[in-house]
Amino acid sequence: MPTSAVARPAVYSFRLANGLSVLLAPNSASPTASVWVWYRVGSKNEHPGITGASHWVEHMLFQGSPRYGKGAIDRAIVSVGGELNAFTDTDLTAYFSTVPREHLAIPLDIESDRMTRALITDEEVARERTVIHSEREGNENWPEFRTEEELYQLAFRVHPYRWEVLGRRIDIETMSAAQLREYYRRFYGTRNAVLVVAGGFERSAVEKEVRRRFSPLPPTGADVAVGDLEPPARGERRSELSGPGTTPYVQVGWRAPAVHDPTTPATMLLDTILGGESRLYSAGSGWGRASEHPASRLYRGLVDPGLAVRATSEWRPKEYPGLFTIQAQAAKGVDAGRIEKAIDAVVDRFRRNGPTAREVSDARIKVRRGAALAYEGASRTGFRLGYFALLGGSEFEDRLFRSLLRVTRRELTERARELFRDEARAVVTYTPTEPTAEE
Repeated sequence: MPTSAVARPAVYSFRLANGLSVLLAPNSASPTASVWVWYRVGSKNEHPGITGASHWVEHMLFQGSPRYGKGAIDRAIVSVGGELNAFTDTDLTAYFSTVPREHLAIPLDIESDRMTRALITDEEVARERTVIHSEREGNENWPEFRTEEELYQLAFRVHPYRWEVLGRRIDIETMSAAQLREYYRRFYGTRNAVLVVAGGFERSAVEKEVRRRFSPLPPTGADVAVGDLEPPARGERRSELSGPGTTPYVQVGWRAPAVHDPTTPATMLLDTILGGESRLYSAGSGWGRASEHPASRLYRGLVDPGLAVRATSEWRPKEYPGLFTIQAQAAKGVDAGRIEKAIDAVVDRFRRNGPTAREVSDARIKVRRGAALAYEGASRTGFRLGYFALLGGSEFEDRLFRSLLRVTRRELTERARELFRDEARAVVTYTPTEPTAEE
């Protein structure tokens, strides 16, 4: 019988009167402690005129607060041998610091200070505008970025998933400091946050410290639910791009379920079989994209015959319906049309015949392996606990895990036929016109 629950450390949870959710996962053997703050705020909460605000606020929370001036947060963590970072996605923003366990008070102090009191001054916003503009320009040099941005704008006409997390260029150039401050004050706060502390510490002492530092914060954070519903797709949508690059690049996206949809387990296993890995149960670390796998259907169908240099799929867990994507970069001398036909052939074969018993077994092994490694170390534990706290907690994680191990070959075939419909897909092809600067 398969294990019915993910092996995670003991977790102690409580909620402060101001709405802040807290998860503590002590491990007496860990030499480090990791502090994560997750906000249920992402690019889904923006609108035209302030697209990219969530990512910009992420930057600004490192640029000054009452107790930590510009650069002081980085110095405080790095000076004790720690590491820190943050990332923004469509549905969330997360900050973390991992330090030697004896310095746990430092990241707790930082997060309690900037949760509701980041300064976001006019001067720092002006400086950071240049940084974010450069980040956007740098990404635009990559065919993958331009193709994916075009794909989501093509697939979505109403829902805020249609813009890139970095935001539109015009909004980066025109957004004001006042607009950023208003966005921060509206959404960021205790009611939309989850604090996770994992690693080496004594539970009662840290609980007392958390209550002392975070209880005085005001209960802030407006509703982050999105009311805009994307209408059903009623026909294939296509777009062609060109620019610097080496070989053609193709990305195809189909309308896919939100993370809480009953079809999610089958969709995740489709991703694992076609692309080789699932984002939620990857054996790798962090929030990275799934990579190519030689045993996957797409690799065997496109890379092994020499048509592509890389090919994979990806279903990203999202709060609202998103996309299931397949992306491939052509080998030298292969045009985008041949790549698209090869993708279609792999998909059509799966729709007709479904997966083999060996593929289903291998996918389940990958899920079990990813689950077994998910809570290794303080940083990974903090990541996993916080991420699933936003989705529904450990109960949801265990339920999803059990469902993944029960998906049958027949269910996967039916899911492929429902998902890979021509009228629900968008296709973007990118044709290089000149070598990239790197080439």
